[in-house]
Amino acid sequence: MKVVVIRHAEVDFCWNRRCTSAGFDADCSGYDSAPIKEIKYEIPLFGYQRIYISELSRSRSTAEVLFPEHDYAESCLINEVPLRSGFDTGKKMPLWFWNTLGRLQWFTNNKRQAEGRDQTRERARRFVAMITSENMDCAVVTHGFFMHTLLRELKKAGFRISRSSAAYKNGEYVVAER
Repeated sequence: MKVVVIRHAEVDFCWNRRCTSAGFDADCSGYDSAPIKEIKYEIPLFGYQRIYISELSRSRSTAEVLFPEHDYAESCLINEVPLRSGFDTGKKMPLWFWNTLGRLQWFTNNKRQAEGRDQTRERARRFVAMITSENMDCAVVTHGFFMHTLLRELKKAGFRISRSSAAYKNGEYVVAER
């Protein structure tokens, strides 16, 4: 079984470099609904039996460019890990601060975030269990932060991972095989 995990295309969105908590939350929502930029990415070509996409529009838009002749199986199990501001304030803070604090809160399962690390792992486990039970070669168009957890769970399930990265670029892919 071969699984190609692909990060969605670059999103056409300009983040505010400094913002309040409400501004950061609005930017996160804006990013989730923004269109993708024009893409030309190379992915391995073989007989994909199924193309999985997340519920977020950037995943579907990427799949439509990469796999125009296919139907897509949409799953909330491969959505990006949601992110929101770490606390409420009217003071403008740098973007890196909000991103870092939110991901630290995710890591520690802080209730301020909509989902913690344990919940993300469980989602990834459920997705891996689903695709391994189907036992079909597939492509998975998902999201950068979630990819790390998904690839770890694929590895735990006996898949060989072609390569790993600290940060997956838009359109980058990883092949998992067993």
